[in-house]
Amino acid sequence: MNRYIGHPHQVFGVEEMRLFGGRGDGMRMLYIRNGKGLEFWVSADRCADISRLSFKGDNFSYFAPCGYVSPKYYDPNGMGFLKSFTAGFLTTCGLTAVGSPCEDDGEALPLHGTIANTPCENIAHWVDDDAIHIKASVRDARIFSHKLLLEREYMVSLKSNEILLIDTIKNIGDTVSPLQILYHCNMGYPLLDENAELVIPSTQVVRRSDGAVVGHKDCLTVESPQNGIEEECFFHTMHGQTEVSIYNPGIKKGLKMAYNADEIRYFTQWKMMGEYDYVMGLEPGNCTPDGRAAIREKGLLEFLQPGEERVFQLRFEAFEA
Repeated sequence: MNRYIGHPHQVFGVEEMRLFGGRGDGMRMLYIRNGKGLEFWVSADRCADISRLSFKGDNFSYFAPCGYVSPKYYDPNGMGFLKSFTAGFLTTCGLTAVGSPCEDDGEALPLHGTIANTPCENIAHWVDDDAIHIKASVRDARIFSHKLLLEREYMVSLKSNEILLIDTIKNIGDTVSPLQILYHCNMGYPLLDENAELVIPSTQVVRRSDGAVVGHKDCLTVESPQNGIEEECFFHTMHGQTEVSIYNPGIKKGLKMAYNADEIRYFTQWKMMGEYDYVMGLEPGNCTPDGRAAIREKGLLEFLQPGEERVFQLRFEAFEA
């Protein structure tokens, strides 16, 4: 116990709140501080995703023009996902479809699946001597179809500025189910500007639009906001324990993302340098965002057998240098 404080919330902890007004009205939020400078917001009504993240007063994540949007406004038709794509630090895409809208196996699939617009069934938090813990359950299931359960846990260190994300996805149905997941992590100003230094230790980079192999300079250079520029996507090949980072010398702060690239085999970089739409997506996943039909056609679609589960882990660390 700290004899200098009256309540732990003076320094660290989790505070529950609801949003009022606008399209985010009523959404349940958890506000987390670790007492070392890390602050972030977890949306209990949006898959326990991280809507905003800041470190020692500087914002790290991109917040889209639509702002907070409750799941009740979600439009699953075509590109309707973008109407409620808050982006934030983390938007989870999946769990049976990622990427472009398409039709696969007789099913019409929306952009990036539906899990990001699904409320948690249960969410709990507690603090021990070393970390803040948040656990949530999110169900992606319907009658006559797939039945998947996402059990998500965040472990937030009280001794360093690290977040460990552990996702366990279980097939709780009686039929084989496709499994697609992509961690849409979105870097924004002031962490992201033309001075930002991006490190992605890939052995090969392929431009999504034309399939061309390109050099790292083509994708890692960060420009200032430009009018009328189009988005670009790059697919990076990496293996083993991998660490991707972004650092901005202007604020002397950065972020590292670490994971096992042999378990999370794909990495998509979304580069959008437009005015107001200024964002760098760093996106590990078990697929690329080409749509489930295209992934199936290539023979790369993953499945979960009844009773089977998969575990995905990501570690984020905010740092000063």
